[in-house]
Amino acid sequence: MVKRLSAREILDRLVAFPTVSRETNLPLIDWVEGYLASHGIAAHRQWHPEGTKAALFAHVGPWEEGGVVLSGHTDVVPVEGQPWTSDPWVVTERDGRLYGRGTCDMKGFDALAIWALVEGHHRGLTRPLQIALSYDEEVGCTGGPPLIAAMQGVVPRAADVIVGEPSRMACVNGHKGGAGYRVKVKGFEVHSSLLPTGVSAIMEAARLIQWLNDRNAENMAREPGPVAGLFFPPYTTLHSGMIKGGTAHNITAADCEFVMEFRIVPGDSPEAWYQAWEAEVARVEAAMKAIRPEAGITLERFFDLPPLVPEANGGAEALIRHLTGANSSHVVSYGTEASQFQAAGYSAAICGPGDIAQAHQPDEYLELSEFRAGQDFMERLLSTLA
Repeated sequence: MVKRLSAREILDRLVAFPTVSRETNLPLIDWVEGYLASHGIAAHRQWHPEGTKAALFAHVGPWEEGGVVLSGHTDVVPVEGQPWTSDPWVVTERDGRLYGRGTCDMKGFDALAIWALVEGHHRGLTRPLQIALSYDEEVGCTGGPPLIAAMQGVVPRAADVIVGEPSRMACVNGHKGGAGYRVKVKGFEVHSSLLPTGVSAIMEAARLIQWLNDRNAENMAREPGPVAGLFFPPYTTLHSGMIKGGTAHNITAADCEFVMEFRIVPGDSPEAWYQAWEAEVARVEAAMKAIRPEAGITLERFFDLPPLVPEANGGAEALIRHLTGANSSHVVSYGTEASQFQAAGYSAAICGPGDIAQAHQPDEYLELSEFRAGQDFMERLLSTLA
């Protein structure tokens, strides 16, 4: 008889795979698919276009619609440059915590979901249970839509999706949406003493970044609407966190690149924000070209995530409330694949072990108490589905 691994044993296996987003996740997917197959569960892959990564989904219980999806991602953020005090690719238990990259975000939930799927298969269910494990969530939730599309017609369509991002096992029914842009500014080099005859890519990029600051100030001063008021901060934010460019202090910069992102509250129009941003880029570019026609700006939108909107009588939220016994729900400012499932017509909400404050940190950890709470949640879910 094939051994059923405990959720903790599964977590040890998952963390051991260094599935940083820039690397392959195939060894992890191979292991999960093989483990499920050893218990008679057929899994399906959705391949990254380059063939270097794959998502995985599977179904147990009656072959019918209306089930529950447990959704997680397999990728993690890098550990380079972080002062870890233990091996990030080995789960280390100390002081009531499980240390390791991804224990909190979000292999702890993934391990619980895999455990629940195998248990549900062996115990027998009257309502279906599915698992969906994506790639490239950490680089803008770009792996969610192709995974969701791949599930259609291959497994029966579920009704409710529980996305296990760390929420301290509280129900989260809303989050901000967003988009990210890579911005490449091409200037024209001259000696800085001849500044008016050249175009500094850095100084033009600074105009665009100042536009972000100005919009933040306007948004901060505006009275938030009823939905926006649930968030912190209660408004759409614009941010640039990476920039590089220039050759020397006395040469107008030929090139400058930066990355910017929107985090958009439900109720604001994402398209209106994108149009306003792109119009400002066009305005700055026109002024650059008036000095040197060779100058210009290129934009690449590298992710686009809708907001998760609180649902009226949402099935996923009702299920989470039933399983946790909590009467309250919350909203968060980070983004998840829950909104992508919602946009595809599922009822979706978030509930997972751990605190988002630990995500991406050196010595990332998941409290044992949170992992046990997640295990209890899965036990109650299996009882409900049976």
